[in-house]
Amino acid sequence: MPDYTDLAKTIASLTEGEDDAVALMATVTCEVHHSDTRFDWTGFYRVTGPEMLKIGPYQGGHGCLQIPFSRGVCGAAARTGEVQLVADVDAFPGHIACASSTRSELVLPVLNGAGDLIAVFDIDSDQPGAFTQDDADSLTEILAGVFGGV
Repeated sequence: MPDYTDLAKTIASLTEGEDDAVALMATVTCEVHHSDTRFDWTGFYRVTGPEMLKIGPYQGGHGCLQIPFSRGVCGAAARTGEVQLVADVDAFPGHIACASSTRSELVLPVLNGAGDLIAVFDIDSDQPGAFTQDDADSLTEILAGVFGGV
């Protein structure tokens, strides 16, 4: 498990003063992806239209290019505004298999300073049950610190 205190400090120092959402997403993705071997695919799906997510900065294999709010784990996070902590993606109704290796998933809504949903942050693992509530809470806090000023 990453040292989330150190990770938060590193990300804060790298993103200080930046207000471009895509640049921030690229930096967060890189730092989070390389912080833990459980993280097989890490990236953002950006809100680009009504009820639509499109792939943003990511690390790992290919991802789905677009995901409607009505489908999959990322869509559920966007639609409900709630963190999705999925221990077994095969048991999630409507899971979209962008990569056949994904076994568990953590998806967090990303809000700007006005409280608007601008993206979801998706982390996939090739291990079942890879994510904990501590992962979700710590990453939610990091994302709020980075994107709260955008």
